[in-house]
This record gives sequence, C-alpha cells and structure tokens, in this order.
Amino acid sequence: MDLKAPGTCSCGARRLRWRDLGHGKPVALSVPVPAWRRERAQGRRPKHFGLSVKLVKDESLSLPRASFSLTPTPPEEESVRNQNLSLLPLPKPLSSTDLSVSGHKPNIRVAYQGCPGAFGEAAARKVYPDCQAVPCEQFEVAFKAVQLWLADKAVLPIENSSFGSYHRTHDLLLSHSLHIVGEVQLAVDHCLMALPGVKKKELKRVLSHPQALGQCEIALSKLGVIRESFDDTAGAARLIASKGLGDVGAIASAQAAEIYGLHILEDKIQDISFNITRFLILAREPIIPRIGCPFKTSIVFTLEDGSGVLYKALAVFALRNINLTKIESRPQRKRPLRFVDDTDHGTAKYFDYLFYIDFEASMAEPRAQNALSNLQEFVTFLRVLGSFPMDITL
Repeated sequence: MDLKAPGTCSCGARRLRWRDLGHGKPVALSVPVPAWRRERAQGRRPKHFGLSVKLVKDESLSLPRASFSLTPTPPEEESVRNQNLSLLPLPKPLSSTDLSVSGHKPNIRVAYQGCPGAFGEAAARKVYPDCQAVPCEQFEVAFKAVQLWLADKAVLPIENSSFGSYHRTHDLLLSHSLHIVGEVQLAVDHCLMALPGVKKKELKRVLSHPQALGQCEIALSKLGVIRESFDDTAGAARLIASKGLGDVGAIASAQAAEIYGLHILEDKIQDISFNITRFLILAREPIIPRIGCPFKTSIVFTLEDGSGVLYKALAVFALRNINLTKIESRPQRKRPLRFVDDTDHGTAKYFDYLFYIDFEASMAEPRAQNALSNLQEFVTFLRVLGSFPMDITL
C-alpha cells in the first residue's frame, strides 16, 4: 500500500480516494497481491484476499490516516463466490434450428404486399405464426422496408400454379440486394364478395389484383362483368366497404370478407380448384446452406452470344444429376436488344435475356459448387439469389 497524491492511495491495481472510504467505516475490497502472479504462472487458481480499510484519527498528520489489514478469504465464502460465478448468464450456443427459417423468434416483423386480409399476410403467418405483419402498398415498398430495417423479413409471391409468374418480383430481386432465405406454398381459394344484401346478378364490376382476375377467368366470363385491376385483393374489398359500392364486387380471401364486413356470394371461384401460390421469404442476410435436408438454390444469369450456349449452360446441371425445378427468361430491361456489332448503334438482332433458374441442391454440396463454376465459362453475368430449404408442405 503506497500513499500517492494527497487524499489518495493505491493498493495493487486498485486506486482509492479518501471519500471512497466512508465516514470512518470499514470498507471491504478484493485486491490482487503479488502471490497471484506466482500462482497464475504455476497454473493454479489464485486465492482471494479481503482488504479492510478504516479511517483513524492521527494528530501528527494533517491528513487522515488509514489502517489496513490483509486477511485470506474464508474457504466457505470463496465457495459461495465460485457458485455465484457459475450462475452467471452465458450466451446460448446456436443450434441447427436457429439457422433454419422455421426456427423463428416471436414478434418478428414480416412485410407483405397488400392490406390486412391479403393472401400475402396468410403466407407470412403460415411461416411465422407470431409475427408482426407489416402491410405494404407495393412490392417495392416491401423490399425497401427490409433494407431500411423497418421489417426483418418480406414474404412476396413469385409464381402461381394456374396463372404463372409474378414478373415484378423477378425484376425487384435483381435490382435489390435482398437474399432468398426460404419459400412457402399457400393454397389460394378466391371468394366473390359484395356489400351485405347485394346479389350476384346486380354486380356490374369486379375489382381485384390482376393475378386473381386471371385465376378466376371462367367464373368472371359467366358473370359478364367489367374487370378492373387493383393493387391487391384485400384492398379491393376494403374500397368497396369504405365507399359503399353496391354494384361492385371483389375477389379476395374469406378473411378479407370478415375483416371488412362483406358478404361472400360464392367461394372457390378459381378456375382450378387446386390453386397454389409460391411465396419467397426475403432477408438482408443469406442463411448458411446445409446438407442433409431438401434445399433449393435460385440463380440468375445472362449468356454469351453463340449457338448452343443455352444447351451448354443447362448441361452443367444434367451432367451432375441436378434437377431443375424452374426456368424463366426475361428480357433485360436496361439492354433489351442484342446488337450484331456489340455496340448500341448496330442492327438489332434479337432480345438479350436474363435466365432465372431454380435447382434442387444446396450450395454446401460440391456438385452445386462445381456446376456454377462450370456455368461461369458460358455466362457474362451470374448471381446467386439464395440457397434455402424447400417447402414440401401445403
């Protein structure tokens, strides 16, 4: 123990001020001693020592004098201290369920396109039952909500079994940096609804999302009504309820009819009864691909000019026994035409396409890694949109 500046002292690694010692009352401290270094060097656990500090009055000094006594900590107290250390909370190690989309945390914020009652909300709650659903007016708003940390995930449709792809989702996947971390398949049953008391024959117009109108082509043709596109199915139902439109019907979910107080005139009016929409789960960070469970990988690429290049690109998967589940081509929006002389002033030859492919393999598998390495010999652009667990349930 050394006296330093007036009013302070130091003991081992601990520096004290006189006011820290209280009004003449003992203060118990645990301080290091030189023997600690020796015991640490010999691989033994250092002992704890208690230091009792008490102010005493000394007439010969202008400053208070402190008396110190150094005593070993009793074994029973050290045992209690060790038990308390063992009870300290420690971080929980990650498990395999923490890495899967099904192992979700409560109150996760999930963005979807549409109003409450939309099929996108039903898909989000199928994957995350306890989520906080975040409705978005447009597909792009849902993408940006995740990028700006307003939502943790986004659940957006990518294709329907009877009416094909949602092209807007394809375009946004390329123009944004989100990753596909999962998928969910949802059985979609469309209902024709209107204000209470309105009969089917009184309808003159029907509002809904273009996909829903296309999936109910036969029923709408029989009604002979005017079809009007709307941003989303539930939004059409909400508009009819809020405006009191008596001669207008909507195609939406049964849940939307319940939320907005509409009467269902006919249910399951889709052309094909087994009507499935596949949704993608998007996040800011990709998940870690695994081996041992069904995985799917989604990529997009463009090809070099030349005969048989597409055949060669697809062959890299066939040669490794990798099954392709989806092939989609979209003209490049920024450079839709490929020119003969590779300049933007030559004669247009044909469309320049983007190819979207889904295949059944995890990026953790060597065959998938080798396939993409081989594919790079023929492409001018390649991007992995995500490698994620397949949804094999309905």
